[in-house]
This record gives sequence, C-alpha cells and structure tokens, in this order.
Amino acid sequence: MARRSADPESTSTKTSSGLRRSDRFLLGLNSFDRVVFVSHVQPDPDSLGSMLGLAHLVETRLGKPTLITRDGLISRAENRALVDVLNLELVPVEDVAWGQNDAVVMVDSQPRTGRHTFPDSVPLFAVIDHHDTPGDLEGVTFTDIRATHGATCTLVTKYLLEQGVTIPERVATALLYGIETEVTGYPREASPADDAALIVLYPIADKDVIAQIRNARLPHSYFECTLQAMQSSFIYDRLLLSWVNPLPLPEQAAEVVDFMIRFDQVDYAVCGGVYEDSLILSVRASIENARAGEILRQVVGKLGRAGGHDRRAGGSIPLSSTAPSAIEDIQAELRRRFLKALKIEDTRGQRLVPLRDMLQNLQS
Repeated sequence: MARRSADPESTSTKTSSGLRRSDRFLLGLNSFDRVVFVSHVQPDPDSLGSMLGLAHLVETRLGKPTLITRDGLISRAENRALVDVLNLELVPVEDVAWGQNDAVVMVDSQPRTGRHTFPDSVPLFAVIDHHDTPGDLEGVTFTDIRATHGATCTLVTKYLLEQGVTIPERVATALLYGIETEVTGYPREASPADDAALIVLYPIADKDVIAQIRNARLPHSYFECTLQAMQSSFIYDRLLLSWVNPLPLPEQAAEVVDFMIRFDQVDYAVCGGVYEDSLILSVRASIENARAGEILRQVVGKLGRAGGHDRRAGGSIPLSSTAPSAIEDIQAELRRRFLKALKIEDTRGQRLVPLRDMLQNLQS
C-alpha cells in the first residue's frame, strides 16, 4: 500500500523517557571510542546515504571517529557513480579491524536476515531501518525501525534536523538521492515524512551531481544482460518472468525488473539469475497493495532469504549445484510457486519476444 498516512512523529516528538530518538541514539554512543556503520550486501543509495548522514551526525555532535563499510560489490552503475562522485570512503566489511570499544550501527538492514556477511560474533549497538523484514534484534541496545517511512535516509534526515546539525551539500546530495531511489516508481511508496525530507534537502543538494549519478555510463554487461533477459522473458497472465544465467553482476537482476515492470500488460515483474553459487531474485510491482516483499518471502520459503516492500523486493537462494539441470529444476519450482502465490493458472507462458522474431533478427 502506498505510504500516504500522516507521519506519526514530528521532528520534535519525544519518547516516554522524555528524550527524542536521536537524543537516545547519541547518548548511547558516549561511552564508545569509535562508531562503525554496516549495512546490507551490495549497498544501495539509501544505505550509503544513511551511513554518510549518521557519520556526519556523530562526528559533528560527539566528535568521535567513524567508519563506513561496504558489504560486497557495488555493481549498479548509478550506485558506483554515487560512490565515485561523492568520494565516499568505504572499507570492505571483511577488512575491518574491530575494536573492543566500537559501537556498531546497522543501517537499512536488520541482523540475521541473510542480507549481509557482517559477522554475527560482533555485537550491534543499534539498528536503524525502514524495512518490515523481521530481523533478530535480541541484545541490540537501540532500535529505530519505521516501516511507515519510504527510506532510511528519511529517518537520518530527521535525526540531523532534530539535533540542529547543518547538513553539508555532499551529505544532502546523498540523502536526497537515497530517498529518491526508494520512493520512485508509481504508485509512490512515500509518506509525508519522506516528502518533507525531500523539501528540506533539495535546496542544499548538488543537482548537477544528482544528474550525473542518474545518467551514469553503463557497462557492456548491462546490454548483454538486458538482451538475454528479453530473450528469456515469459508472460503468465499479469506476471512477467525473466531468467538470466549467468547473471554478470548481482544488482543487474534489479536493473532488469526496473525496466520490465514498465510493460503495460503486467502487474509484476520478476528476474532471477545465477551469480557465483547463488540464485539472485528481484521483484517489482506496478499496483498498490502488491505485497511484493511478502509474496517473495512466501515463494522463497526455506530455500533462502527474501524481503522488501509493497512493490519492491529481493532475495537470494544458495545453490548446492550450478549444473544446468539443477538450475532448471530450481527455476521451474520458483515459477510454480510464483504462479500459485499470485493465483495464476499454471500454463505455458507466452514469450515476450516471439522466437521467430528473434531468429529473423539474427538472420537480418
């Protein structure tokens, strides 16, 4: 459902303790030497912008050193451009030398959801997120999870405003783009809080940099992947299902469905592809109350991990074998599960691009 309900918390709202959430967050960090920010695998603009914004908050208000990490690849062209043009210094999470008195803050994700390689042995101080994918929060001192918000960057913008911290152009640019990428699409998954944050950030952000990120140059693999997806796309009533094997980069499954969901004859687009020893899944929907995250969790079940929002979702399934026959079997099972979840008759799909047209194009 579109996030149109009134924002339950203004920037001045206090908790039962008499402190705002941003106050409690900062107060809890006082006894630590350093603050380390972690997020999910293949961090996206919302997680990157959130980590940058929180690092600015901590450095400004507490004067403590911070570290922003990267879990896995950043392969989507726009996301790489964000890192490059804003000169984000990201430390691979596997290279972090964890200190005994580090405060570790997980942003835009939740622990033990299968969306990160962050070591479970390192205790978390805080989790700040906007997903409704349930995580294991036992033992976490501070949590702020607001599924009514379209982006974690919106929460971070609230923290900065609550604390009266000046938002530099670089930070505003990252936060603005992070919110924009989360609430894009139609119908929008945005709350009044997201729109209020955008209004604050827009005058400060560097619009030329935003344009540069939006129009990032694309690698050759993008076009190869798109071609393969179109050749392997089948329509089942209101579902478009695409397979790309192998998937050149994990985030390209999301790029495929971002393109495919614009097809005017379907409500759902799904792309799955094998990357290394995992099957990556990405889902988009074009209708309200689509329950994309819930449906993908239902489809994946115990095979792997999945989650997301009403109209955007992603997941992965570890593969015991990458033999062609094994991949065909798991993809056939997933197809059956998607059709069942969407109450679509299990019949032979119709190619998006007829085979004869593909052959004619190759011969011309």
